[in-house]
Amino acid sequence: MKNLVINCGSSSVKYQLFDMTTEKVLTQGLVERVGIPGSGIKHTKTGMETLARVVDFPTHKEAVQYVLNLLVDPVYGAIKTFDEITAVGHRIVHGGETLIKPTLVTEKVINELEKIIPLAPLHNPGHLQGIHAIMEILSDVPNVIVMDTAFHQTMPPKAFIYGIDYKYYEENQIRKYGFHGTSHDYVSSRAAEILGKPLKDLKVITCHLGNGSSISAIKDGKCIDTSMGLSPIEGVVMGTRSGDVCPGVLLFLMRQLRDVDLVSNAIQNKGGLLGISGVSSDLRDVELAAEKGNKRAALAQDKLIYGVQKYIGAYTAAMDGVDVIVFTAGIGENGVAFREKVCSKLGFLGVKIDTEKNNCRGKEVIFSTPDSKVTVMVIPTDEELTIARETQKCVEANK
Repeated sequence: MKNLVINCGSSSVKYQLFDMTTEKVLTQGLVERVGIPGSGIKHTKTGMETLARVVDFPTHKEAVQYVLNLLVDPVYGAIKTFDEITAVGHRIVHGGETLIKPTLVTEKVINELEKIIPLAPLHNPGHLQGIHAIMEILSDVPNVIVMDTAFHQTMPPKAFIYGIDYKYYEENQIRKYGFHGTSHDYVSSRAAEILGKPLKDLKVITCHLGNGSSISAIKDGKCIDTSMGLSPIEGVVMGTRSGDVCPGVLLFLMRQLRDVDLVSNAIQNKGGLLGISGVSSDLRDVELAAEKGNKRAALAQDKLIYGVQKYIGAYTAAMDGVDVIVFTAGIGENGVAFREKVCSKLGFLGVKIDTEKNNCRGKEVIFSTPDSKVTVMVIPTDEELTIARETQKCVEANK
């Protein structure tokens, strides 16, 4: 059984092919700049050096066809024929309120995805193009969509509703949805496995921290709150996204700039670590600048650390306690000094860390001390594996 996981962005195609009997990655790669001059692909067969080619990809269909051809290539491929592909799992950023669990793709499902494009105008159109391309080329292979928002659909109304006229929720589906669901799902489940305890018996806070960041509170095995909202802008400050900001700021900017696109650019592409520091959207660059005395860089760094600490405190209150805190994604997995600074203000929870154990990057580790009241961990995320697993479950359930 081999499952192909596809993640189509507006101008990219990221993919991995899994052998589901072992859950090992056979091949993986990334197509960039689809529909843009200078497009190309980087493809890696496990155990071989990465193949990099500059190829013209006018649309996602050509990109997907090229990827599939590489999968059966005598040298760079891992399968002999397309018949070996059991199913294709597609990552979908936004499923709205109707698509709330891994779902077999049908015409009805495609229609639903089209209806909620306004909720994710930058992402869902690319996902749909990828689905259409796969279904046209591999017409007999089942396709499954796995939504980033699905894991968070267990949030109670008091957590997801916004304090605006209720009609906008009823008529326009304006509410908190949350994102990075497959990551929060994977690392919380993995934490329970490592500790040898049922997830339903743990209160877990998962911190997915990277260029885009979100924090989730997981109680009784279910998400009860998460920091991202209707869009991936809400929450802690991110690489270029503002994070939480007073709505009055947006109203003020709208009146001053009189341009929706400029305001959108200000909070999505020119905000966050980049906007505050003026240096970079990459925390590593910001930390380096701060060490050299750049005050704005130090402020950006402090803003992110403070935001994570604040959400951990809030979610501890929401769950009436916390047993486990998990750090994951680029910053969470590799930010040694960052993790230590976040934990330095969590003593009120009984958090104690071992700085030597914390001195690691990109690997599973418990870096809290044995007498810490809260277990603090690093768990590298694996969203693609989660999608492959959910795809397998969905296909088997629909046989």
